[in-house]
Parts: sequence; C-alpha cells; structure tokens
Amino acid sequence: MKGKKILKGCPHKSIVFLVTLFVALSLMKITYSESLPTVVPEEVGLSSLRLQRLDRAMQGYIDKEQLAGVVALVARHEKIAHFKAYGKMSLETGRPMQNDSLFRLYSMTKPITSVALLKLFEKGLFQLNYPVEAYIPAFTGIKVFDGLDAQGEMKLVDQKRKVSIYDMFRHTSGLSYGIFSNTPVDMAYRKDNISYFTERLESFIPRLAKIPLLHQPGTMWHYSYSHDVLAYLVEKLSGVPYDQYLQKEIFEPLGMTDTSFGVEERKLSRYTTCYGPPGKDSTDGKIRVFETPDRSLYRAGAQFPAGGVGLVSTAGDYYRFAQMLLNNGKYNGRRILGKKTVELLSSNHLPPALMPIRIGPMPVNGVGFGLGVSVVVDPAATANLGSVGQYGWSGYATTTVLIDPVEDIISILMAQFLPAKGAVFDQFKTLVYQSIVQ
Repeated sequence: MKGKKILKGCPHKSIVFLVTLFVALSLMKITYSESLPTVVPEEVGLSSLRLQRLDRAMQGYIDKEQLAGVVALVARHEKIAHFKAYGKMSLETGRPMQNDSLFRLYSMTKPITSVALLKLFEKGLFQLNYPVEAYIPAFTGIKVFDGLDAQGEMKLVDQKRKVSIYDMFRHTSGLSYGIFSNTPVDMAYRKDNISYFTERLESFIPRLAKIPLLHQPGTMWHYSYSHDVLAYLVEKLSGVPYDQYLQKEIFEPLGMTDTSFGVEERKLSRYTTCYGPPGKDSTDGKIRVFETPDRSLYRAGAQFPAGGVGLVSTAGDYYRFAQMLLNNGKYNGRRILGKKTVELLSSNHLPPALMPIRIGPMPVNGVGFGLGVSVVVDPAATANLGSVGQYGWSGYATTTVLIDPVEDIISILMAQFLPAKGAVFDQFKTLVYQSIVQ
C-alpha cells in the first residue's frame, strides 16, 4: 500500500509524459521544417498547361547534354505551385536529381550576407554612410588606381571620399574580383592570390585592403569582394564567427536545415556534381566534370566561410529565405527583418549614371542594384517579362532566384554548370512569367 502511494505521488509519470511530449514536438518540428505548402498551379493563378513549357525547356537542356540536371521551383501567394527535378545529379553515377539535392550557391550567398548585416543595422550599430575604416582599420588611407605611368606602373591617388558601408552593399566600393576584368588592379588580385577558400575573413580582408581601389568610391558599379567585407563587419559588430551568426540568426529561425558552409559527410549523397564546358581537346562536345562531390573545393567553406560565395543549399531552403523577404521580413511566424528594411534592401540604389550594371562585357539593361540584389527598374528595357521592382540574384554555377512583390511570386532555378548560362536564366524567367494567367 505504501508502494502504491509512493508510485501515485511519484513524478515519474509526469516526467515520462513530458519526455514523450518533447520527442513528439521535436518530430513535429522536423517534419514541419521539411514540408512546404503546395497547391495545383490554378489555385494561385498559374496555368498547369503553360508550366509544361517550363518542363519541356528544362528537359531540353538535359536531352541536349547542355546541363546534367535542374531543380525548378515556382511559388505564388506563399504556396508552391511547381517544384520539379529534371535529369541527373551526376552523369557519371546516373543518380537522379532530387528536389532536396544540394547545390553550390556561389553569389546567391550575397543576399543572405546582406540580410545578416542589415539585422545589425536594425539594432542601430551603424549607418550605411559610415566609412568602412571606422570598423576595419585596414581600409584607412587605401589608394585609388589612376592609370599607368611611363614605366607601366600604377599611378595612385587619394580617395575623394572614404569608402562607405553603403558602397560595399551596392558594389560601388572600388573593390574588384580579379576574374571578371583584366585591369592592373585585377592583375594585382591574382598576383597576391586573393581568392576564396584559402583563409578566414580576419586575415583575408586586411590583405584585400592592401590592393588599390579600381575607381573612386561611388563612381562606378563593379562586381567585387564587397560582400566579404560585409561578412567581416558582421563578425566585428556581433562578436560571433560569421558561419555561427548565420546559423543562429537566419538558418535556424527559417528552418533552413540544409544550408551551410561545406557539406556534412552524411549529406554527400545529395550533393550534386558541378560541370563546365567541353575541354579544348574534346571530340564529342559534351560537358565535362568541373568538380565532384567528394573532391569539391566548396567543402572547404566549412573551414573558410565567406560573404560572397560558399554556401551550399537546396531549392526548398532558399525558397524559405526568399519567402521571408517577400513577406516583408517574416516567415512561419519568425521575423528576421522589419518591413522597411526589406524595402530598403530591395530598392534600386544606383543613379542612372551608374546603370546599366554589367558583369563582364555585356550590360544588364533595365536593371539597377539594391543592397545585394539586382532590381528591375524598366521591364521593357530588359526585353523580357517581369515587373518593376522584381529583385533577386544569381550564382556562378547557374542558380538564380527571382522575387516579385507585384505578382507575389518567387521562382528559383538550381543547376550546376559554370560559368553561369545566362540564356537559361532568361528563358526560365520568360517561362515562369508566361504561366501567370490571373
């Protein structure tokens, strides 16, 4: 009888109940983070028949052996209406592409970096027009390239105004990349081995700041390592390593469980092979392997996280991030940014004199630039379908995201071929927009 009383008054049953409840909630959380709301296209004003054109086009690139595989996602009104995988993750193994396949994001890392630093902006820790040197002393007194002298050496002059954080966000800083142009400054980048996946931000950024600026701050749009400077600012202002900051402040709240620097061993089976053009000695004209999952340089990102490239993700995970932006900073009840901050990020910040933007020789007509994203200012000038204010960005290995507040639509394309196939992006955009019927 005493034993029964002891059992009756014992908290063991409550503990068992709480543990069971915790496990159940954990399982629910895992299931919830992996599931995404889906509908038939017609429920959100899209045409299933017209989306078949997208299917045929993506499959066409695979049938012609121009791409190995593709994942395409189209969502409207916070519901996914089209989410399909085409082709192979690897032509060599024959493994089919899956919706949860992992992709190298390359520059699609940049919008995430912008959001990371803007979270600190919202805390009042800096203003956009503050000089970078106030937080990173290595940028103090950096000189500006001003042509070559009679001996072929770079002539250097002082900055007319200091490089600002704002310049870093919108690529008007004077920094370069060393690969998209062949100026003396770019050659200096290559000579000093300024490149990703070799060192952490605290040593990389000061080395970058030793090379002269390509142009006076604010006078030109030039694609560059600017977002790596922004990532270093995140570390400096938050006191937290960049990868850990992203994990806590963005990935975990949004349920982006497959987004990270590097790839865990347990996920290698979902990591895609990356391809490139046929080699010079190719006789069959087929695409060639650029990088296999087991020998991917991208896996070094776990050791050397960066702000401009380096993240690996899935189409579903990136959709969560994009939907947060389209929702004015909130997704699934978790607020990442305020409404006005998203408006600032997605507005064009370039004056007409600095447009059109260009990466390489070709201009991107009708497009300006926000705080880490391109912004359509004139759809007619783009010679494609779209809306004023549609924004997003692309990655070097043929990945892209389009976010359109006017049509309340998100479209994501993930492939793995470098350099990026601009024609694929253009056709993808056309075929997404032509599917809108309401």
